[in-house]
Amino acid sequence: MPEDIRRYEEGTVLLINKPRGITSFDVIRMLRKSLGIRKIGHAGTLDPMASGLLVVCTGKFTKRIYEFQAQEKEYTGTITLGATTPSYDAETPADKHYPVEHINDTMILTAAQRMTGMQMQVPPAYSAKKVDGQRAYTLARKGEYVVLPAKEVLVREFEICRVSLPQVDFRVVCSKGTYIRSLAYDFGQKLGSGAYLSALCRTRIGEFMLADAVSPDRVGAD
Repeated sequence: MPEDIRRYEEGTVLLINKPRGITSFDVIRMLRKSLGIRKIGHAGTLDPMASGLLVVCTGKFTKRIYEFQAQEKEYTGTITLGATTPSYDAETPADKHYPVEHINDTMILTAAQRMTGMQMQVPPAYSAKKVDGQRAYTLARKGEYVVLPAKEVLVREFEICRVSLPQVDFRVVCSKGTYIRSLAYDFGQKLGSGAYLSALCRTRIGEFMLADAVSPDRVGAD
């Protein structure tokens, strides 16, 4: 067995830059095939339309997945105001439209400030949460009405980086379990409008940085 493959088998942490358009499990499937190993998993799902840091554990490090999942996350992205979608992001078409003419920079900054700190957040219906043994997104895609219970999350930082209506670029630092899609939806509500998440990139998990990550097809290539 080559030395690098043995290292993956025994256990290591891989920092992967997940591209937009594939699932986190797609990344695991690619790595399992390219590395020829079976014991592998990721520490925190990224939605298909999101990109950025995916922490992948192999071998003995799979025992630390829950430890890594519990760490603080950082994201950058774009919220589009003036519309909502069933999935709270660009995966599904807009279902309602709202005015944005009344929104100004002060209102946007105030809304972000009000959404910093401990928050009660309702996960999106298009999420992996289970309802009666089924994934919520499975029921939602069938057109079934899904309501998930609110949970407490911490938004430690909510920075507005650029405003060019209807788009607002942001940076968020938050606790485990925070849905940035729900944050975008609630942001629109606070502005008397609608909003959905149109772009998202995870830049940090605990001390792991996106700057140190590689694309899935580069792992084991050297």
